[in-house]
Amino acid sequence: MEPSFSPVEISFPLPKHPHLKFHAHLSFLGTCNIIHLTTTDLDLSDSSLPPMGSFVYAMPDMINDRNVISTALSTSGSSIDYATRMAKILARRMRRPVYVGCSMNFAGTTPEEEMEGLTVAVDQIMQNWNQKS
Repeated sequence: MEPSFSPVEISFPLPKHPHLKFHAHLSFLGTCNIIHLTTTDLDLSDSSLPPMGSFVYAMPDMINDRNVISTALSTSGSSIDYATRMAKILARRMRRPVYVGCSMNFAGTTPEEEMEGLTVAVDQIMQNWNQKS
């Protein structure tokens, strides 16, 4: 895959929560990928910017496809689990190292709705990845 120095930006409302909008900034580089994720609440004013959140590095194990090694480079209590989960899933599917920055805020959603949002986000990211590769 040729590295792309122009990032891909995607945005869409989360399932069952049209007031929550998912945003991703995808940089597909030659040897790794950098993904930044956040959400915005359409009910709030634009003056409330999301915090930086967590930053996680994950890389696939080239011997065992099911094993992914990850480490948190910067942590924020509210987003570290989501960032780690997303980094591991993407590293496994893309078969290359991934950096994930995450400041997602799922306040007011159930765990099931959060997992549904994760599934849709992974599908959208992988769809863009497959178009680039």
